[in-house]
Amino acid sequence: MATAITETGQSDRTGIILAIAHALLMAAVAAALPAVAGAQTGQSNAVYVAHLSALNTTVTGLKSVGEATFTIKGDSLTIAVNASGLPKDIEHWQHFHGFTDGRKAACPTQSADANGDGIIDVVETGSAAGTTMVPFSTDPVSMDVAHGAYPKASATGTLQYQETVSLSALRAAFAKAFDGQKLDLDRRVVFIHGIPAASTLKASVASLGPIPGQVTLPIACGKITREK
Repeated sequence: MATAITETGQSDRTGIILAIAHALLMAAVAAALPAVAGAQTGQSNAVYVAHLSALNTTVTGLKSVGEATFTIKGDSLTIAVNASGLPKDIEHWQHFHGFTDGRKAACPTQSADANGDGIIDVVETGSAAGTTMVPFSTDPVSMDVAHGAYPKASATGTLQYQETVSLSALRAAFAKAFDGQKLDLDRRVVFIHGIPAASTLKASVASLGPIPGQVTLPIACGKITREK
């Protein structure tokens, strides 16, 4: 009889242990579900940053610097730019540039000055940075580079910009514009452009189509990297 009681007690303990193990397993699975769902939808939380350094200082006479941040929370992407040392009281075009074949973009060095005129114009940035992609305008999802409304620098040459967009909408617009390519933020670079319209530029400074070189001249650039 004593043996029977011992065996019954052992069986009960085994059942309790199995029940606890099952409960712990189910709790772990439940905790993992949000992460799995996020991975399946391509949504997650992340922060990307570009530290902007000055370009073409011999033209501007200024040291244009700043920071661009890209904060992803689920399907929300917030783009923010804070810059100083900009030509004051004018609108500044700003975008991220990159390659449509997936290569990593980089900010141009002085070696990008192919014609040796001492100025790196927007066309000469292409060898290092690729093409203009997403505008940091009032409507980035529009992908309207030439006609978007861009921020204006203050009377002291500072600029603050922030827009929040649907990440899925921007991804779709980007894929449509660039033959199925992904945003790939950490393969892109940020440019701020623009000097006063009255500024004199050498005839050798190229621009995009009929757009004046004063509008497209790059004055700051930074490589986007992931921080979180």
